[in-house]
Amino acid sequence: MAEIKATNITWHPSKVTAADRAAATHNRPCILWLTGLSGCGKSTIAGALEHALISSGHPAYVLDGDNLRHGLNSDLGFSPQDRAENIRRAGELARILADAGLIVIASFISPYAADRLRVRQLVGPDEFVEVFVDAPVEVCEARDPKGLYKKARAAVAAGKPLGFTGIDAPYETPSNPEIHLKSHEQSVSQAVEIIFNYLRRHGRLVQQG
Repeated sequence: MAEIKATNITWHPSKVTAADRAAATHNRPCILWLTGLSGCGKSTIAGALEHALISSGHPAYVLDGDNLRHGLNSDLGFSPQDRAENIRRAGELARILADAGLIVIASFISPYAADRLRVRQLVGPDEFVEVFVDAPVEVCEARDPKGLYKKARAAVAAGKPLGFTGIDAPYETPSNPEIHLKSHEQSVSQAVEIIFNYLRRHGRLVQQG
């Protein structure tokens, strides 16, 4: 947990409980933490899942790593320390949104197991669902939708590595994710269906009416 440096601060509890908000949204809120290499399909799956959930009457919200770096985390780089802080802030924000009654779909490379574990411990094991979006680095590099692998390879060749995950920085594979997707073998709709079925089985989607 980050050190609290502010003084003279008080936690103000709400008169509305988390259970009240969950009942209003017909959810048992949770955080679906999509982790995987750049280009593995996290953002595409996250967007399709958000649309499917909202279309079926279950409020959800995508937290995308790139989007947060445009604002909340715009002061962070890609050093191990900055990556850890990036995930810490994302975890805190995800916890707030889940407390509001949403199903949170967090899409972050989050390469370090320790950082993912901290978020799990922050929100509690019952609300954290690790979704490993698995694809070989060769497949991700062949896709390379943002041209990042090409840039990283050129930087390594020039002797100026960028610390790009999967090329010159490590990715620590989840050892026991709740959901293991293989995006090079499954379609986006299949991936969404797998996650949807998990949510149903675990009582996260409350029937309306």
